[in-house]
Amino acid sequence: MSGTSMSRELQLLAEAFDYDLDDIRWFTINAMKSAFLPFDQRLSLINDVIKPGYAAL
Repeated sequence: MSGTSMSRELQLLAEAFDYDLDDIRWFTINAMKSAFLPFDQRLSLINDVIKPGYAAL
């Protein structure tokens, strides 16, 4: 609908402010820390999905 995606928005952010993958990883983790989920679910997603996903990159 808006002609963009989260990946595209992060790419534009990285290009505009010269952020690298470590910066984007940190933004992603911080975003999950603030998500509307119970703490244990947020922690599980950070440790089991986000961190391994970025490590694979």
